[in-house]
Amino acid sequence: MFPNPFFPEIHGKLAFGCMRLPFQGDYVDIDQFKAMVDAFLDAGFNYFDTAHGYLGGQSETALREGLTSRYPREKYLLTNKLSDGFFHSEAEIRPLFETQLACCGVDYFDFYLMHAQNRNNFQKYKACRAYETAFALKEEGKIRHVGLSFHDTPDILDQILTEYPQIEVVQIQFNYLDYEDEAVQSKACYEVCAKHGKPVLIMEPVKGGNLVNLPPKGQEAIDECNAQLGTSFSNASYAIRFAAGFPQVACVLSGMSNMEQMEDNIKTMRHFDPLNLTETGAIAKVVDSYRSLGLIACTSCHYCVLENHCPKEIPIPELFACYNAKAAFHEWNQNMYYAIKTREGGKASDCIRCGGCERACPQHLPVRELLEKVAEEFEKR
Repeated sequence: MFPNPFFPEIHGKLAFGCMRLPFQGDYVDIDQFKAMVDAFLDAGFNYFDTAHGYLGGQSETALREGLTSRYPREKYLLTNKLSDGFFHSEAEIRPLFETQLACCGVDYFDFYLMHAQNRNNFQKYKACRAYETAFALKEEGKIRHVGLSFHDTPDILDQILTEYPQIEVVQIQFNYLDYEDEAVQSKACYEVCAKHGKPVLIMEPVKGGNLVNLPPKGQEAIDECNAQLGTSFSNASYAIRFAAGFPQVACVLSGMSNMEQMEDNIKTMRHFDPLNLTETGAIAKVVDSYRSLGLIACTSCHYCVLENHCPKEIPIPELFACYNAKAAFHEWNQNMYYAIKTREGGKASDCIRCGGCERACPQHLPVRELLEKVAEEFEKR
């Protein structure tokens, strides 16, 4: 495992993103999570990522139970974030930070990020002196490195890094499907980080699982590539290796939700090799297969439905997943799943077009228009 060129304390390029942990019923499956933590650390990796709102607060407490109470502090690195919905003034930031420390069971965070920065909430963070507070906490030894996670256009990222050159690291959404996407602009945001000399943390390398279950033509391209090279790399491994292969990347977060995914990622990243030309050609064919289907580019982050962003309680990511599965795989049983998903929540046609979902969406999706599209597909009379 090669030493990290940006942060020597980070072991390897694989990070454990704790937004999609294993569940048993309504609660995190702590026993399985503990086994995944053990496997991750035993393989030599050590970077964990969470946020106060992940999994309704269960992510932080699961880390306390599954990681921080079971291992010495020097065994792992822990990242947390200052999320928009949990503070409204400068005075509220420090108490929130102390609550996060307590929830996670630690005395300091190795990395602390200004969460999901964009054109709108950046002004709030400035007004509340959020960056200045984080820098002060670093001086006090409660944060090792201050950074930000980002969901907007490259010009806004350039503005933030220009105004706050003390920022040490930037987390961006980056995967081969979004690399040149006009909405996400992964490539352009990466280039802004490189221009400012900031190491990059990668989130959504498999685009919320969309690069695991591929359209038929995309899967055919990956299968042919594996056969040609005599390899057996998983679909997820292609995506993670793509992201990890860029020189400015410090590590890649994978939101692993079961032991099988953990084992596959460890196998892929323990002895990391970037994609070769044949593999790069294969993923280009996967991109073409997706674009030909016109799928909804939702990553199931659920920001659109958190914090009462949807007053009609429409399970937006789940309905988009039904639509995509039907479009990609012609799975007509998705009509049944749509009925199940809307049994307790709102239907797509219940949308009142308030726009809360669109203001919260990191992908900048026209959610209201897309819900009309979903309603037309599944609610035909």
